[in-house]
Amino acid sequence: MALGQAGLSDRPMWNSRIAEIRVLRPRLIRLFVQEYFQLLPAWGHNRFETVDHSVETILQTGAKPLMCRCMKPRLLFPTVNQDVVEPNDYGDWERLITSLVAHYKDRGAEIRYWEMVNEPDIGESGGCPYRFEPASYVRYYKHTAEAVLRADPEAQVGGPALAGLRSPILPALLSACDDGKTPLHFISWHIYSSDPARVRETIAYAADLLKTHPSLKPETFLDEWNMDLQDPPLDPRFQPCFILETIWQMKDARLDYSCYYQIRDVRVDHDQFTPFMTRWWNRMPQYDGLFDFQHRVRPSYFAFKLLSCLTGNRLKLESFNQAVHGFATHDETYQIDQVLLWNFSGTQAKVELVLEELPRNMLVCPLPLDALAASDDANARLRPQRRARMNQGTHCLSVELGPHEVKFWSFE
Repeated sequence: MALGQAGLSDRPMWNSRIAEIRVLRPRLIRLFVQEYFQLLPAWGHNRFETVDHSVETILQTGAKPLMCRCMKPRLLFPTVNQDVVEPNDYGDWERLITSLVAHYKDRGAEIRYWEMVNEPDIGESGGCPYRFEPASYVRYYKHTAEAVLRADPEAQVGGPALAGLRSPILPALLSACDDGKTPLHFISWHIYSSDPARVRETIAYAADLLKTHPSLKPETFLDEWNMDLQDPPLDPRFQPCFILETIWQMKDARLDYSCYYQIRDVRVDHDQFTPFMTRWWNRMPQYDGLFDFQHRVRPSYFAFKLLSCLTGNRLKLESFNQAVHGFATHDETYQIDQVLLWNFSGTQAKVELVLEELPRNMLVCPLPLDALAASDDANARLRPQRRARMNQGTHCLSVELGPHEVKFWSFE
């Protein structure tokens, strides 16, 4: 599990919520290295201090940054134009990239993943003034990947972080890397859809595309995803349940990493963004963040909180209802079992939960997620219910799940 943030400000945007994010135990947090960081303000002078603050914020959560490198220094890109995508001097560009990677290697940041650009298939409407053709992206990728690996041979390079996975950019990149001379350690793409099945379809498409290049073995990163934010479902119960169902589909389809976008909603500076991006972030209703503009926690946060409770080894959990899925784990250290179930449908579901061969007498602790609670207090959202004793052996529990309801049990 991973998260994403940035692309909105040169200042840390959620540093007051480090403790809350640390609880979720994300492996990675994706960070946009945008032009507003001003990494090359003058020839012979690299400026990394500002981006250092955002990197340090990520490291304090226990996660590692996934660095999405999408800046266009004015000295190398004199004109702000989404169709001018290659620097005026690749030698100077590579020196900047090598210096950036070496900077974090020398600091011991242990940054493993370096991604080449953000949404290169749609340009400014994706937040970065890069609108590539397949051939130009391949050239850019090769130069940038070589510069990264020159500073850190153990780094992992990849892309293209497509807004639309079926863009011709990805097949061109795979073909270019198939000769073995250009490394490709991961491929990445995005999708915003309220249908988890559509999310899964992108994973299947990527897997089928990789089968045509059997010499390549990249990891798969869906490193921006959420429900449809242009036409979002407004029922507060939907988003937490959608998160869980989508992650279940991702794991079932064997995706390697997913970065939920985003941690906190932030308004943008008019001077740093196009009118389209300014209008989107400052005027449109936002449902992206685990925390809203005022830092209040949304119900979606608690979906990830329940996932973070599923420690230990995964147990087998089978469902015969296409709307009801779940996860179960056993934690040997704490001698505790956990079950998380949800109903991804708009109608009531009655479930018979069969617990096979409990090894001993146990205390059952139910903890449903209440997305409709008037308060965002943790004890209101994750509302403790009466505990019960359960004897050793096999048991069958009758469970009712309301529309988009999420329930969690621990067996201690």
